Amino acid sequence: MRPGEKVPVDGVVLEGESAVDEAMLTGEPLPVTKRPGDKVIGATINTSGSLVIRSERVGSQTMLSQIVQMVAQAQRSRAPMQRLADVVAGYFVTVVVVIALLTLLGWGLFGPEPSWVYGFVNAVAVLIIACPCALGLATPMSIMAATGRAATQGVLFRDAAAIEAMRKVDTIIVDKTGTLTEGKPAFDRAIAASGFQEEDVLRIAASIDQGSEHPLAHAIVAEARRRNLPLHKPETFESSSGIGVRGTVQGERVALGNTALMDIEKVDWTPLQKAAEELRHVGASVMYLARQGKLMGLIAVSDPVKETTLEALATLRDAGMTVVMATGDGVTTAKAVAAKLGISDVYGEVKPQDKLALVERLQQQGKVVAMAGDGINDAPALAKADVGIAMGTGTDVAINSAYVTLIKGDLRAIARSRLLSLETVRNMRQNLCFAFI
Repeated sequence: MRPGEKVPVDGVVLEGESAVDEAMLTGEPLPVTKRPGDKVIGATINTSGSLVIRSERVGSQTMLSQIVQMVAQAQRSRAPMQRLADVVAGYFVTVVVVIALLTLLGWGLFGPEPSWVYGFVNAVAVLIIACPCALGLATPMSIMAATGRAATQGVLFRDAAAIEAMRKVDTIIVDKTGTLTEGKPAFDRAIAASGFQEEDVLRIAASIDQGSEHPLAHAIVAEARRRNLPLHKPETFESSSGIGVRGTVQGERVALGNTALMDIEKVDWTPLQKAAEELRHVGASVMYLARQGKLMGLIAVSDPVKETTLEALATLRDAGMTVVMATGDGVTTAKAVAAKLGISDVYGEVKPQDKLALVERLQQQGKVVAMAGDGINDAPALAKADVGIAMGTGTDVAINSAYVTLIKGDLRAIARSRLLSLETVRNMRQNLCFAFI
């Protein structure tokens, strides 16, 4: 790709460095610097340097095509308020037809000659003037305008019901990795248990993590490759969403994850508990590694908080929303990150079913709950929440489970989408009022 050209398809940068204008997707005026390993999105514009990219998605699978499909789907959908308008319109039309018939009879029987001609003309006039066209257009016009406006601000609504529901949200549950944080964690350190070497811990952990989609796994694999450690392809692999991964490497059973996974595998993780707690207190995510039921060591990975997160959370609180953090990371790590962000309601080491249960519990308390996440482990909670909010930078499963997608994964867009919801519903009511008048 040469300077000035549009990015043809979604892909990843292999060579070169350039600034790419992504305003089409995000509304942000400043180009984003892209280096090897960074993702690029079709239809954005390469501004300054040359890039070599590897195609990853083409045709209907590209982000642009999905945006077009989602916006079109949202514009075709019916808002709950539209159903009320449809019910009212049903009675309204009946009343209008009766009035038109009375007009015809009134002019025909009692009007001047030619009375029935006058009656017919005036009956048609009643039908034309009183026909509830404006009533039928009151909400679809608002929805079309809102979905288009939202797309330019980096927010995709799946349907009209999501636009209408967003304004009622009073509690939002947020995942940590990839939602509050960058989702681009960096390897911190590996600590070996007695009888093992640090490089062996990293090598085995990276070998099993080659099959994982999680950002923490990518950081571990990248560090092992940077050190040129020999990695082995796992013969079997199982992702236990929210707690870690398991599989077989070189014929031996390997498990990498939090204490919940270690307990399932019946591995004693207490020898490294103190070291793990010290790392968690500084906000690192810690994963224990076990082989053949024996603790090998632990891996620590750090994930910086997004620059926009503090501002986004402050905006949500100002709007009267309660923010809750629920993450698969250790409780200490979760609390350390939450303390930096001013979040008091924190849940750590939660599994996908725990997040789902948390959503249900808050709903039973009368809360209108939004769930924001980006991973496979967030999908059940995203689907159950009153409004599921997926990060556009996350997994396809999360995006497909949610009703709202934030294209760039910027939490500030939640506040924008809530304001847009309030304004859209207000506009619908205005339209319906004028239509009735």
